[in-house]
Amino acid sequence: MDIKNDLAKAADTIGDAAKDVRDTVSESAHKTQAAAEHERRTESGETMTTGQKIESSANEVKHNVQAGLDHAKRDVRDAGNT
Repeated sequence: MDIKNDLAKAADTIGDAAKDVRDTVSESAHKTQAAAEHERRTESGETMTTGQKIESSANEVKHNVQAGLDHAKRDVRDAGNT
């Protein structure tokens, strides 16, 4: 029975590590997209319509929130493993 429990714990640890990697990559991608939206407004803000600026700002916020969610998922998993 101890071996079975040890194997289950090892599988959970590996599964959590894989999820952490996936969430880290996703968080990084969302941060990059948010920064790109911000840069886009900075570089071409004067030529953008008000609607385009609003859409770009909304996209930046959306990507920042998604990055925060990915980070929070890792924090929750880490807290559960202590």
